[in-house]
Amino acid sequence: MTAESDLAARIRYVLVRTSHPGNIGSAARAIRTMGFDKMALVAPHKFPDREASALAAGADDVLENATVSEGLVDALAGTSLALGLSARRRGVDLEEITPREAASRALAAAGRGEQVALVFGNERTGLENEELARCHAMVRIPSVDDFSSLNLSQAVQVMAYELRVASLGKVAAPVRTDAEPPADAARMERFFEHLSQMLDDIDFHKGRAPTTIMLRLRKLFQRAQPDERELRVMHGIFADAQRMAAIANDKLKSGK
Repeated sequence: MTAESDLAARIRYVLVRTSHPGNIGSAARAIRTMGFDKMALVAPHKFPDREASALAAGADDVLENATVSEGLVDALAGTSLALGLSARRRGVDLEEITPREAASRALAAAGRGEQVALVFGNERTGLENEELARCHAMVRIPSVDDFSSLNLSQAVQVMAYELRVASLGKVAAPVRTDAEPPADAARMERFFEHLSQMLDDIDFHKGRAPTTIMLRLRKLFQRAQPDERELRVMHGIFADAQRMAAIANDKLKSGK
């Protein structure tokens, strides 16, 4: 395996809630022409389908090996960097970067041995805020303001092209063995679930809606990209906080 194909093997294209099977086929063709073959589908409306196969135009291996899952968290399993494509600025407070910047970050992460996901939303509505919140940054293709919507496969092609050009112009960084890689998406989701439960247990929100604070904390920890050892430390802190909260609550109930 060449260094170039080794990098490509660590990058997956995640299509979320795709409405038209033809777009899946066209996206498969788009990434295959640029040297990529990893596709993950989240709750596609219809797949497999003859239209997808027809528009793949020979990229049958991409469709045959595509994974299908019901939720984005499952599709991101194993990844430590997720970049969400969006045509519009959303309510999620995420860093916005260009496709060229996204390609540079993705290749740098892949060069360190990490798994990377490029996440594309539904053709009509794009990525929902909850889906974007699971990404580390939002990628916006700089189209004109009065006609900004690209076809799904066109957006995929833009990113695949930028990654192809970037990979041809640089030598992959050696994989580091002296440091732990960032925790993957599944471990981060378990961490966020524990964080949310701990905040509830210590009555941090005091009756206020937890949505805003959780989005801000999610952004903070996504930006920090903690490794598994660091997450274990945080889980331990949360568990102690929950234990102390339980003791305090028991004392209140007993009147002591």
